[in-house]
Amino acid sequence: MKLIDRIALALVIIGGLNWGCVGIFGLDLVAALFGGSASGISRLVYILVCISALWCVTLFFREDAVERTAQSNA
Repeated sequence: MKLIDRIALALVIIGGLNWGCVGIFGLDLVAALFGGSASGISRLVYILVCISALWCVTLFFREDAVERTAQSNA
């Protein structure tokens, strides 16, 4: 897995955990850590999570190198 895939996946997991905290506890951890949801750093984190989610959509459409090797050997 490429480094950018891992970074994107980590940010999507962070976003998912944050949304879970919002849903379960009513607590936005990103906003709590960075001074509110309107602060520049919080908005940057939200934007990076969004971009990461869009990047992770591409994972559905990529073939894995192992799958290609297995298909060519069959």
